[in-house]
Amino acid sequence: MSHMSTKGVDKDLIRELADLLKETDLSEIEVETDNLKLRVVRQVTQVASVPVAAPAAAPVAASADAAPTVHPGTLPSPMVGTVFLAPEPGATPFVTVGSQVTQGQTVLIIEAMKTMNQIPAPRSGTVKEILVEDGQPVEFGEPLLIIE
Repeated sequence: MSHMSTKGVDKDLIRELADLLKETDLSEIEVETDNLKLRVVRQVTQVASVPVAAPAAAPVAASADAAPTVHPGTLPSPMVGTVFLAPEPGATPFVTVGSQVTQGQTVLIIEAMKTMNQIPAPRSGTVKEILVEDGQPVEFGEPLLIIE
């Protein structure tokens, strides 16, 4: 849509389509009506094989020296937005370093376009590092925390 104006386009519709892409693991969706043709494309730049291959490729001793961005337990941001480490200001954070988490448990919230998106733990384990601050803006793919 970079060549089209978004004036008059229902941004909620775009968000719903983007969410649908994530849920269904599709890479694009196209919707056409009499006065609108909308195509939403998801960049599939996150290579699933990287975190899976990293533990096998890296010796255990070298993993301590690995940068957080390549750590196999890194949780990347699934969207652009603002990170919140607690359900509301002043509340206890969802997790802290050393917290035990289970797969699917909410570990933080990313607010994007006035929508609070609960971000689940991709695996069970221990929170080893929190790489973001409460209220910090994040980019898609930016490392949020490390779970081992």
